[in-house]
Amino acid sequence: MPRAFKVALFATLLAAVALAGVVAGCGSSSSSSSSSSPTASGGTSKAYKIGITQIVTHPALDAAVQGFKDALVEKGFTNVTYDEQNAQGDMATASSIAQKFASEPLDLILGVATPTTQAVVKLITTTPIVFTAVTDPVSAGLVTDPAAPTANVTGVSDQMSVEPILALVKQINPNAKSVGIVYNSGESNSVFIVKQVEAAVGPLGLTLVKATASTSSEVQAAAQSLVGRVDAITVIGDNTAVGAIEAIVKVCQQNKIPLYAGDPDSVKRGAAAGYGPNYAELGKQAGYQAALILGGTAIADIPVIYAKDLPGNEQLSINVKAAKAQGVTFPADLVSKATNTY
Repeated sequence: MPRAFKVALFATLLAAVALAGVVAGCGSSSSSSSSSSPTASGGTSKAYKIGITQIVTHPALDAAVQGFKDALVEKGFTNVTYDEQNAQGDMATASSIAQKFASEPLDLILGVATPTTQAVVKLITTTPIVFTAVTDPVSAGLVTDPAAPTANVTGVSDQMSVEPILALVKQINPNAKSVGIVYNSGESNSVFIVKQVEAAVGPLGLTLVKATASTSSEVQAAAQSLVGRVDAITVIGDNTAVGAIEAIVKVCQQNKIPLYAGDPDSVKRGAAAGYGPNYAELGKQAGYQAALILGGTAIADIPVIYAKDLPGNEQLSINVKAAKAQGVTFPADLVSKATNTY
């Protein structure tokens, strides 16, 4: 079935859910729950239990989780218990969480970011799994055909074009020759992004200098290794780097190196500027998918959604105070285009 038709069908299904006022609920959770509430027809909502496995704590991923919950409430699922687990960047912990979820009677699992989603997909083949904040679900082994998922997995990808972020480097400093990137080479989504960056820097007259960090404690040293070697530093879609972005901001401020990011929250936390998706919206889209699944729609009829295909989701964000600390002066036309200004 053509992808365009599948996407149109998905939109129709979402509309049907809204019209029907789909109702669901939940049971009990280690982290949060809500009591049973009446449906639009006066009945009591069914109880549901959803497991959430998140790779690390940082505002973008936290916003995705909240967006997911908000969407379920919007669709009438008011009696939901969430078992929220966070691997805090440790893959052994992510595997343990997956094992825990495999042994529990969950109605659905939300995988937040690539590594934690991979862990649950590896072990769990029957419970529905919805992911969010995953860059390339195909290369990550989560789905084979994004337009028609064939197993128990679908979700929302945060994949966006890297070119606008890199173009900022040259727009703000036309004489820039090199750009650094801090990332975790053990994360498949980060490797995918770095390959995109490598392909994009050449046409912009830039060379790429890579610095890897396998844990958040290594991020500052990775950023420090770029000092004197690059004209700007980027952090794009890497959870390890984003989780410790304050360490990179510190290095950039001390050495007057502009920092550019791939999400609004990282700009808010101290990057000078960036382009990226609204993670609360991505989480909300995943919540709509979950509502369909809990309402009885087959996962095969719920295609993967890509951030790059969502209208208006590529947002320019600028942080005036952070930019000044990093020696950056924004062109007036850039400031006027910003969706978010901090």
